[in-house]
Amino acid sequence: MASSSSLITTGLLSVPSLHLNDQAKHARFGAMPMNTLLIQNCIALAINSRRRCRPLRAISKVSAGEQVIIEESGATKSGNDIGILSIHHVGLLCENLERSLEFYQNLLGLEINEARPNDKLPYKGVWFWVGSEMIHLMELPNPDPLTGRPEHGGRDRHTCMAVRDVSKLKAVFDKAGIPYTLSKSGRPAIFARDPDANALEFTQVDN
Repeated sequence: MASSSSLITTGLLSVPSLHLNDQAKHARFGAMPMNTLLIQNCIALAINSRRRCRPLRAISKVSAGEQVIIEESGATKSGNDIGILSIHHVGLLCENLERSLEFYQNLLGLEINEARPNDKLPYKGVWFWVGSEMIHLMELPNPDPLTGRPEHGGRDRHTCMAVRDVSKLKAVFDKAGIPYTLSKSGRPAIFARDPDANALEFTQVDN
């Protein structure tokens, strides 16, 4: 398992999202400043919690005469009300699981979700927590070519993870000798590839 120090060093997060309920699309808030503080506190708790986000179901008073009202409606605006809420996990293929564990667990400091049923699948794999979402690493033949891919991962299919400090991750990659490119737009983001050439983006977000 990754140590807490490695988790702090790389500071991997998920992009914060507030899950209201199974079919919630939006919420209506009063106009008082206290409401803004409540929303900011909810987001901060979602980011800082090491456990996973849980759906919220509440109508809670902010102050006398003011309340936060959660309105239930379809999760999408299309005619198909299937209730899409968020991305649950991303599946990545690898040739050698142990080699990939060295990268994702030991270098990036991701935590394994031990509750996932890897023994029920006909191939080796592991689930990593990335905030409240997951990466499912699967040891399976990769149909994609490993050579000839774009040098900049932002021009390839890629998985994006949010981090607290891009400069710290850059130092980790430099020490490990892992090549990377910076965001072409100038924002604080790094693109790199795992041992199986899966493109990864690490973008810096405010706490």
